[in-house]
Amino acid sequence: MGSCWELLLLAAALRATVATCCPAPCECDNLRAHVLCLNGSLMAIPDTVPELTKKLDLRGNSFMVIPVGAFLATPYLTHLDLQRCKVERLEEGAFRGLGRLVYLNLASNGIALLYQESLDGLSSLQQLILAGNRIEEIQPGAFGHLGSLTVLDLRGNALVYLPDMVFQGLQVLRWLRLSHNSLHVLGSEAFAALPALRRLSLDHNELQALPGEALARLDGATRLDLGHNPITYVAEEALAMASLKHLFLDHASLQDVAPDAFARSPQLRMLDLRENQLQGLPPLAGAGGLARVSLDGNPLLCSCLLRPFHKWLTRARVQAEGACAAPPALRGRSLDSLKPPEMRCGRLWPPPSPTPPEQSRAAGTRQCPQGCICYPDFHHGSCENRNLREIPWDFPGDTRLLDLRRNTFRTVPPDSFPSLKELVSLHLQSCSIRALHPGALRGLESLVYLYLSDNHLSTLAAAAFEGAPQLAYLDLDHNTFTRVPADAFHLLPNLISLHMQHNAIGELVEGDLAGARGLRWLYLAGNSIRHIAPAALAPTKMLEKLQLEGNRLVEVPTAALWGLPALSELKLSRNPIKHMGDSAFLPVASSLQHLYLDNMGLEWISPHAFTGLGPKIRSLYLESNKMSNIPDMSNFTGLEILNLQDVPFHCNCQLLPLHRWINKLNLRAGATCGSPAEAQGLKVKLSTTFQTCPAWGRGEARETNPNTTKAASKPSKKKRSKNYTARGFNKSTA
Repeated sequence: MGSCWELLLLAAALRATVATCCPAPCECDNLRAHVLCLNGSLMAIPDTVPELTKKLDLRGNSFMVIPVGAFLATPYLTHLDLQRCKVERLEEGAFRGLGRLVYLNLASNGIALLYQESLDGLSSLQQLILAGNRIEEIQPGAFGHLGSLTVLDLRGNALVYLPDMVFQGLQVLRWLRLSHNSLHVLGSEAFAALPALRRLSLDHNELQALPGEALARLDGATRLDLGHNPITYVAEEALAMASLKHLFLDHASLQDVAPDAFARSPQLRMLDLRENQLQGLPPLAGAGGLARVSLDGNPLLCSCLLRPFHKWLTRARVQAEGACAAPPALRGRSLDSLKPPEMRCGRLWPPPSPTPPEQSRAAGTRQCPQGCICYPDFHHGSCENRNLREIPWDFPGDTRLLDLRRNTFRTVPPDSFPSLKELVSLHLQSCSIRALHPGALRGLESLVYLYLSDNHLSTLAAAAFEGAPQLAYLDLDHNTFTRVPADAFHLLPNLISLHMQHNAIGELVEGDLAGARGLRWLYLAGNSIRHIAPAALAPTKMLEKLQLEGNRLVEVPTAALWGLPALSELKLSRNPIKHMGDSAFLPVASSLQHLYLDNMGLEWISPHAFTGLGPKIRSLYLESNKMSNIPDMSNFTGLEILNLQDVPFHCNCQLLPLHRWINKLNLRAGATCGSPAEAQGLKVKLSTTFQTCPAWGRGEARETNPNTTKAASKPSKKKRSKNYTARGFNKSTA
């Protein structure tokens, strides 16, 4: 009995501890040791969270950086949610001390790089969600301490390249999610250290060929998603995955598949080839276990040349889904309804298969420069912080990642990197570089990432990029540019991402971005931009993200937004925009999904400012402004995030539509009354001042009428279960 009383006392003590130490403005669940600090204005991890807390939910705050040892005071955490916290950097050792943590969600932040010790200390972690960040590169060893991880989610980042052994240490990982990146280079050993992997998601990337050599390391994987990649041809024996059962190659650009393409994947049961450019297929010899092939959405030519494939389907008892596109007499007929005599010879079937791309070059054999370290298994060289004054030469020819940070080179002369044709990633941050000379990158024909941040560059010539045509990510933040280097991008046809944050740029003028035709992400935060010329962004017709926060704009650059049909994210936070006029976002109304207008000192918004915006808007940030009212947003039916905190709303009858709209939302908006005096500090949703309005009774009668549709106030089941961007708001209050 004594032990029972001791347990009861311990439980009571735990409840008391959680109750008495709950930090403001958080909410605490005493019984389950949960602490929620949702959608607040926290700028740092709260240090008064009870020590025995198990689940900590910090979604929607503004931490920017997770410092070393940020959670040492809560060693019993098992679940930590840091979604949408504007995190840009994880310091090495940020999660040290969280040895019990099993779930970590860092989705929808601004993390760009994962270093080797960023995730140190998470020995029990089972699920790591990093979706929706801007991770461009993962250094080998970044996941080396996560020996218990079973799910790694890296969807929706900016990855182009995966180096060899990048996932080393993930011995029990079962699902790796890499969808919706820009991957087009995979090291042959990229997946070599994943013995337990069962599912790999590589769909929605930029792979132009089946990465057979890298995939051959996955002996135990049973499902592979490769849909939505520009793959045109599957070569003979291209896929050697002993346990593969489900292969998705839908919505690619396939024009031909070799007869023996899947001969080395004997367990293959289902092959999805929907929505490609296939006019037919040969008999798929070697795929003896195949039970189903989906060919819907292909321009199938049901001529005599399709008979061998049709005969093979019948003989092997394979179910085929698809219909004839030609000849006209058979158009629309399903494959399983055809008879051989109907498939007559007419025009010839497609041309011969394209020749597979040239195989990788032989590796170099040279030694490592004195004072540097070379890792042959990773193809990685490092001379970080060696007080070097000249760029060393003698690196192995197969080096793919070269880290030269924190030296004092001052200049990068022509031909600085001879014989490094396989180099993919070059780090030159914090090297006191003042000049990148013409021809400096000559010969780096595989270079994808170039990091030049924290230097003293003020200008760049196009000739500096000569010989590096594959460059996709250029990082120039924290330099001394006073303008975007005009005409510098003509030799970079594959440039996707340009970082020029925290320079001294004063304006964007026509011609600044000439040549940047494929640019998708433009980061210009923390400059001094006062003006953007109407045609300044015209060359960047594929632009998806435009980040202009922390500049000196006094109005929305509406005229400059015309001609950007793909723009989905616009950040104008921390600009001194006091007034917002009519149709401010009309040029991008058909594509815009995420709009940041917070911390601007905004005093007035025109009732027609949001004209054209509607169901496509998923997140709207208006917190920390000075207006007392906002336009009607009742047609923003797709909202998943709405932040109206620290806005002094005047809760009179003019605000009644907002009050009603917020009551119907299933989001935590944080809207608070600033006036009149009797309502000050109250939630707009809960204020009783609206009950004196003439229209009060009519509106509330409609809302409480049992015959009124519930669709406006009760979101659908599909909406409630939406992915990582919306989950968790169901029980929140505005």
